[in-house]
Amino acid sequence: MPGMEKLTAKSSTIFIATHEETRVFRSVREVPPELRKRLEETTSGANSATILIADKRGREELVRALQGLPSEVQSRLANTLRANQKRQAAFTPKQKHRRQLRIWLEILAPVAVGFSVWLLTSMH
Repeated sequence: MPGMEKLTAKSSTIFIATHEETRVFRSVREVPPELRKRLEETTSGANSATILIADKRGREELVRALQGLPSEVQSRLANTLRANQKRQAAFTPKQKHRRQLRIWLEILAPVAVGFSVWLLTSMH
């Protein structure tokens, strides 16, 4: 409809669980200083992520970003996935073969050990 303004709703919910309790905050400013310090330390690490729930257009932008196409979305997840795709594409056939061999060895080694243990115990 012409003349209508776009509305964007943005909200945050921060769940912090400790051994004692789980608390919910609506913004980082609401988090007490002692918890805020721990929150900042844990969310700046390699194992942290942002979860974005988007509408249809937002989802389309995320898909574009993940595919490496121009997008308004700056996503650490998209950047990480793109970097992994580039890294895997750069593998030589020999590196790919070694990687596949390693995966099979990791799968078959426990089976071989289990079979050996079974064989040794069944002989007695």
